[in-house]
Amino acid sequence: MTATQIRQTFLDFFASKGHVIVPSAPIVIKNDPTLMFTNAGMNQFKSIFLGEEAAKFPRAVDTQRCLRVSGKHNDLEEVGIDTYHHTMFEMLGNWSFGDYFKKEAIAWSWELLTEVYKLPKDRLYVTYFEGDEKEGLEKDTETYNLWKQYVDEARILPGNKKDNFWEMGETGPCGPCSEIHYDSRPDNERAEVSGAVLVNADHDQVIEIWNNVFMQFNRLKDSSLQPLPAKHVDTGMGFERLVRVLQGKTSNYDTDVFQPLIQFIAEKSGKTYKSEAKPNEEGWNDAVAMRVMADHIRAISFAIADGQLPSNNKAGYVIRRILRRAVRYSYQYLEFKEPFLNQLVSLLADQFKGVFDELYTQKDFVQKVVLEEEVSFLRTLSSGIKRFNELTSDFAAITSVEHPAGTITDITYGKKIRGSNAFELSDTYGFPIDLTELMAREKGFTVDMEGYEAALQQQKSRSRAATAIDTGDWVIVRDDDTVEFTGYDETESIAHVVKYRKVTAKGKEQYQIVLDKTPFYAESGGQVGDKGELVFPDGEVIEVTDTKKENGLIIHYVDKIPDDVEDALTAIVEPTQRQSTESNHSATHLLHAAMKQVLGNHVNQKGSLVNAEYLRFDFSHFAKVTDEEIAQIEAIVNEKVRENIPLKEERGVAYQTAITSGVTALFGEKYGEYVRVITFDDEFSKELCGGTHVKATGQIGFFKIVSESAVAAGVRRIEAITGIAAENYINEQSKLVQQLKELLKNPKDLSKSVESLLDENNRLKKEIEKSILEKSSGLKNELAQKAELINGINFIAQKVQLPNADAIKNLAYQVKDIVSDLFLVLAADIDGKPSLTVMIAENVVKDKNLNAGTIVRELAKEIKGGGGGQPFFATAGGSDVSGLEKALEKAKTFVG
Repeated sequence: MTATQIRQTFLDFFASKGHVIVPSAPIVIKNDPTLMFTNAGMNQFKSIFLGEEAAKFPRAVDTQRCLRVSGKHNDLEEVGIDTYHHTMFEMLGNWSFGDYFKKEAIAWSWELLTEVYKLPKDRLYVTYFEGDEKEGLEKDTETYNLWKQYVDEARILPGNKKDNFWEMGETGPCGPCSEIHYDSRPDNERAEVSGAVLVNADHDQVIEIWNNVFMQFNRLKDSSLQPLPAKHVDTGMGFERLVRVLQGKTSNYDTDVFQPLIQFIAEKSGKTYKSEAKPNEEGWNDAVAMRVMADHIRAISFAIADGQLPSNNKAGYVIRRILRRAVRYSYQYLEFKEPFLNQLVSLLADQFKGVFDELYTQKDFVQKVVLEEEVSFLRTLSSGIKRFNELTSDFAAITSVEHPAGTITDITYGKKIRGSNAFELSDTYGFPIDLTELMAREKGFTVDMEGYEAALQQQKSRSRAATAIDTGDWVIVRDDDTVEFTGYDETESIAHVVKYRKVTAKGKEQYQIVLDKTPFYAESGGQVGDKGELVFPDGEVIEVTDTKKENGLIIHYVDKIPDDVEDALTAIVEPTQRQSTESNHSATHLLHAAMKQVLGNHVNQKGSLVNAEYLRFDFSHFAKVTDEEIAQIEAIVNEKVRENIPLKEERGVAYQTAITSGVTALFGEKYGEYVRVITFDDEFSKELCGGTHVKATGQIGFFKIVSESAVAAGVRRIEAITGIAAENYINEQSKLVQQLKELLKNPKDLSKSVESLLDENNRLKKEIEKSILEKSSGLKNELAQKAELINGINFIAQKVQLPNADAIKNLAYQVKDIVSDLFLVLAADIDGKPSLTVMIAENVVKDKNLNAGTIVRELAKEIKGGGGGQPFFATAGGSDVSGLEKALEKAKTFVG
């Protein structure tokens, strides 16, 4: 069976058992502060398991894109080294929401594996939870007895809490689980050692392929367990592992899931992929590199397609790190010195066409983003190698002259790279520590790993402290699972508190409140959450500082809880902020439609922010939007504003019906079975959207684009304003123009007058530059005459009066042209800032083993600064002008 057939067989099997086939959720998590990425199949059903949302159907089946590269589930460093760990993988799952339980789950998993996929029964082992006395949990005898109907007792194995009790996190739904393992070893090995002793022993040929989780408890903050009101089944089968087993391979990478990518890499690199290669054998590094690249491009591509661009923050940083790890392997082992990873995107998109079409639809965009990231990192990699060479070459340069030992320890000590510098290479230049160690060994250096780990832990501690959140258990006020959002129709609602909890973040205590009915819009889809008040009958007023969504719940952030939480209350949204936000949100829809008209249908939203002050719209486009195009876009939007088009809102539209009608849907969003359609003119703007909007476009007033810029490769950003903010902006611009006119004596043609002023300024600048050049030319002869011969070196150390660094550099090169065997140090006071310049003739650098970069850093200490440069020319700046004379005196010690 091909991978495609295997996947479809799983879905069809459970559909035949009454399960609804549901699409994969995006790989990037939204509306859940506890996760950045979907790391398990159950993530999209989390709110159902928590009892915060009712299930739309009792049974479901899917294949879910997952990413495990951060937090508790982090497989990144194992990827490519072993045969079965991945960053992005598919999790096949069947789900029961309070419907069937252990009996059906076990029977169907055995039926599918042995009767449909026809796996040999004697190679399968199953596990059950052995119990835990400390937790007061009994042995799962029910699961054991159910398995006895299908499996020999010798292959039914007990498992401890670590392996056979699944938990979502420190709190939340949990329960015992039953794993199914497959022994793929040759018969002779199986005869010698039973697979039973290798289950859960990290053997690469005795692997877990399926896990049946029986959710029946809720873990509270005090670690106690409460029975759930309904019992659920959450199963997960690793698709890549299943394909490996069914295709008779000993590695996931040898299946048709990965081989098309790996063989393409092998062909382009001119190397042969050796699946069986082991560590320290020829070709092992090549094989690891190919596996890493084939795995990582999947995670990178699907994350970008789902809306997560590489960046330096949070989820974006994780994607950038994965991408750079892949590039580093391709650069280091496969010798791809030019961008190559991006070429895999199209191949991958074709492979998943018909399964995950969002990648195929956006493959050109994704490839462009990956290409730009590769170009950027290869440039950074080159800079990192240069910095590494500085760290090692400085050692030789410093020890070649008599200098205080302390200077040596600033960079290296005893041919060992300091841990802080190894961390700098990792943190600033993206060098993995193993690359630093490898390059160090090649130069006869070692790396202070203890120092590196200490620096790494310091950073992690700072990061944890900055993001640490202590969340208490929910205090239930009323047993009500339904939360009604009324904010589309009103800004005031009578409501009751359903539950609340205390949250502590960055030392500040807040409370989160859930109401049974609320007009407050929770932050989602780019629109910020509402603010407002909760007003109680006794006159108590509690301010709502923010509203967010978490696992389907609308959560109101407040600084205190009411005296009587059971009282009815009036929830009131702050109207001015809501109205301005609605204007900006509706304007975003008009902007999107106008951009498609002006720039082309390839324009798609890649992110947005809508608040009361302005709107920000990120979109796919590969060129700067010109002033003429911006003017066209503004004109179209304002025309639609003047038309005062009434809002057409449709709720509860079947998703497929909406898509067929030509509505605009956003990549990376998880839409339900039924959606809300927002239309401003059927022929102009029609989008799926859950946000709040104006009743007619005329309420927007006026629309003005205030900036256009690049965000990332293939992604541009427009910021715009509406209504009063736009009116104030125009007034400020008019005021500024009037001030300019007055300064220029009210010329008839303001533009021409400013142009004339700029021309005159440029002419005067050139005259000043000419004067400076003439002055520096005169200085060169004066300096040449002051050369002092010391140990065969013409030494000059002088303070000069020149207005900028370029003039000093020009003077240094002029002196070098007329003075042989030169060692020149120039000091200057440039507008109150000290400057040092060191120029050394190339033959002196070589013969005397001197380094201008090292020397200028030492001299810069006298002016409380730093600097660097090349061995023959370097500069430094600082903050203490009074130290310039000391620096000039100190310079002589390097040649004396």
